[in-house]
Amino acid sequence: MPARALMFQGTGSDVGKSLIVAGLARALTLRGLTVRPFKPQNMSNNAAVTADGGEIGRAQALQARAARTPPSVHMNPVLLKPQSDIGAQIVVQGRVRGSAKAAAYQEMKRHLLPAVLDSYERLKRDADIVLVEGAGSAAEVNLRANDIANMGFARAADLPVVLIGDIDRGGVIASLVGTKSVIAPEDAALIRGFIVNKFRGDPALFAAGMERIAQLTGWQPLGLVPYFADAHLLPAEDALALEHARPAKQNARLRIAVPILPHIANFDDLDPLDAEPAVDLIRVRAGTALPGDADLILLPGSKATTADLGALRLAGFDIDIAAHWRRGGMVLGLCGGYQMLGRSIDDPSGIEGQPGKVEGLGLIDVVTVLSGDKRLEAVQGVTSDGVAFAGYEMHMGVTEGPDRARPFARLADGSAEGAVSADGRAIGSYIHGLFADDRQRAAWLSRLGAGSANIAYEDLVEHTLDRLAAHLAGHLDLDRLLTLAR
Repeated sequence: MPARALMFQGTGSDVGKSLIVAGLARALTLRGLTVRPFKPQNMSNNAAVTADGGEIGRAQALQARAARTPPSVHMNPVLLKPQSDIGAQIVVQGRVRGSAKAAAYQEMKRHLLPAVLDSYERLKRDADIVLVEGAGSAAEVNLRANDIANMGFARAADLPVVLIGDIDRGGVIASLVGTKSVIAPEDAALIRGFIVNKFRGDPALFAAGMERIAQLTGWQPLGLVPYFADAHLLPAEDALALEHARPAKQNARLRIAVPILPHIANFDDLDPLDAEPAVDLIRVRAGTALPGDADLILLPGSKATTADLGALRLAGFDIDIAAHWRRGGMVLGLCGGYQMLGRSIDDPSGIEGQPGKVEGLGLIDVVTVLSGDKRLEAVQGVTSDGVAFAGYEMHMGVTEGPDRARPFARLADGSAEGAVSADGRAIGSYIHGLFADDRQRAAWLSRLGAGSANIAYEDLVEHTLDRLAAHLAGHLDLDRLLTLAR
């Protein structure tokens, strides 16, 4: 029997599409169905390494986990990773295809549709149902020509669509009804129903609103979904999630400061630390100084390392880091952050923009040369203090220098990884997912003088997915959604 499919589009970015697809993937999997998530085109610097050796958006990796299946490059066949002045890196079926600015990419999209449809058909072969997630807003009629992310894909694959609106940001009636008014009638005809997401308060107060939307659009009201407070415990796809307020921590004993730079990547590295009750993880944007009482400054990954290093200096964060260093503080750089901590970053081929070399922060005696070969690999090993870890690497560039003689870790094949400064207070590593490993996270918190709450992070993610599935099952009619799927 051919697999059924249903597409979930949104009235805008960050309306909760990814989370709803993840929750439904777990809920339907618990019903015994074989579920596969799919997002034709994604724009995110929060990526994951797949079981088949490529990379996809982090949200699709989470959705695959919710469906209890290994992540595949075919779950997100086109991934756009924004860089600096060269536009976005284009990843097709897990592999880097090149880079393009926005206008040039609009012309490229029509040539990518065959790969998108190929991946979709591959997923359908092994599924009972494919849950398809759109990107951004369904109402971006200025981008409708050659679209492969929303209605363009729905039309090409002949998919029924459910439209999601976010009441938390206000104007949800206008955003849903307005979408109907601006999109082409042929596209509007594909929309079978709507969901209003992130509701707070008494649902009876919005019953008339649901009815009015249905009257004005002709679409079925499929559910009013209350705000899911534990969403912050799951890896986010969009850097917009970094703007969201976090619950206050009354008993935090450790302050970790993170400069948020324009091209931050793989920022889910921060999530396990944020889950620790003892850790006050402070996200600091330009215009605010890094706190002087931080126990650790953490420089996360970047998709445009040299540009972000320039942004770091423009914000004055380099001065804050130097002051922290003089006070005896510790600094950790992950991936792009590791490269920034070195003496220089050389981009002779112009991978990130104009060819040239920039001076690093100089806290670790290494230099980095950016190259065109990208390392995408799951890794495991032991850090220099004897603590085991498992994680992954996703980077371009080769880093060498005297401080590599003091590696941060040894990989399973015996090779040295990362570097540590002579005084041990600056550490650089290419390993992502380090803090998701309970052993490593506990060791770091102990090293910084705060004990771990012994959180089993992977179990926490699993339990949160189960709660999300139950949350959606309580407010959406799953049988009705299955009936709509085609």
